[in-house]
Amino acid sequence: MFTGVGTVNAPTAPVPLGGPRFQTEPARLYREMRREHGAVTPVVLDGDVPAWLVLGYRELHQVTGDPVLFSRDSGLWNQWHRIPDDWPLLPMIGRGQPSILYTVGERHRERAAMISGALDAVSPFELRGYAERFADELIDAFCARGEADVVADYAMLLPVRVLARLYGFPDEEGPGLVTALNDMIDGRERAIAGQTRLATSMARLLAERRAEPADDVVSRMLAAPGGFSDEEIAQDLMVMMAAGHQPTADWIGNSLRLMLTDDRFAASLFGGRNSVADAMNEVLWEDTPTQNVAGRWAARDTQLGGRRIRAGDLLLLGLQGANSDPQVRTDGSALTGGNSAHFSFGHGEHRCPFPAQEVAEVIARTAIEVVLDRLPDIDLAVPAGSLTRRPSPWLRGLTELPVRFAPTPALGGTPV
Repeated sequence: MFTGVGTVNAPTAPVPLGGPRFQTEPARLYREMRREHGAVTPVVLDGDVPAWLVLGYRELHQVTGDPVLFSRDSGLWNQWHRIPDDWPLLPMIGRGQPSILYTVGERHRERAAMISGALDAVSPFELRGYAERFADELIDAFCARGEADVVADYAMLLPVRVLARLYGFPDEEGPGLVTALNDMIDGRERAIAGQTRLATSMARLLAERRAEPADDVVSRMLAAPGGFSDEEIAQDLMVMMAAGHQPTADWIGNSLRLMLTDDRFAASLFGGRNSVADAMNEVLWEDTPTQNVAGRWAARDTQLGGRRIRAGDLLLLGLQGANSDPQVRTDGSALTGGNSAHFSFGHGEHRCPFPAQEVAEVIARTAIEVVLDRLPDIDLAVPAGSLTRRPSPWLRGLTELPVRFAPTPALGGTPV
């Protein structure tokens, strides 16, 4: 797979897509990959399975903008004969999964419209109200202590609680959904068990809503035209939950870290709402929660970034690498301001639906604003250099974010 023609395609040792450097210094690692291998880097996944990591902004635009040449159909993969049934990345690189992620053409457009319609019907006032009330409830649990880990105690709990309410899950299922999602997304030994638990929860919710519809996302998906099967909708719900929870939780955590450690955003700690939005956008450029995505498959032999791509090769979307491409980010130290030309929500036909982006942004921004309102003197409780990230090449989030603040009384009120 990695053999090439001429000096541009001279064989190079592939980079393992894993290890501590994705946790400790991904920006430097992506720079080294680009310098040593170019915009399209050969990598190996668990079990020495080969793939390409697309790090160039223009190359990633080309891949995501051509769904015919670079297909989302995982059945094209030329490595399936090497993949065991217990491969830990199967939840992320599906085989025979009838979800929107691996559907192409007109059927994909129909499913995208079904999902967008179900989410677009969510009232923005209702959404923010749920986010505010769940945020207050979570803060009530630790505000009297004067210290907390705002990743474990807050960011990791809030998005899934809001999404579960919007979708139609009982509130008490939230903690179990968090565990299952994290296990599945981390792509390690518990990944398949997490996927199975999540699938069971989705199937149960679908059966309940088919028998008794309600005013929620799942009921609207079931009522949508198009003849979608319960299996298709269940798979799409798993995708929506996974894509809506963990990246949003990391968006909250990464944004709070930036605002607590970077003087450029200190105004947000004193009520500067524009600084909250600026910090969130800066994170999408510089510290995006979704670092790399699997993937696209070449429908035929082609060339990309000076590399010979064979039919069936897997191309991983290097979102963070492309966001920091020096060819388009000539001054990487400058603030991005309102520029939203990043790849953090994807691009092209398979990008994150706009209503889903809006839901994630409302949850994340509300989470940050509420914690700053409730704990105005919040400060980092450990040296910034001691903060660590989860060891994942796919999603970038903090393992913890310890903070301290003046103890305040709980607001109380009626739980939602």
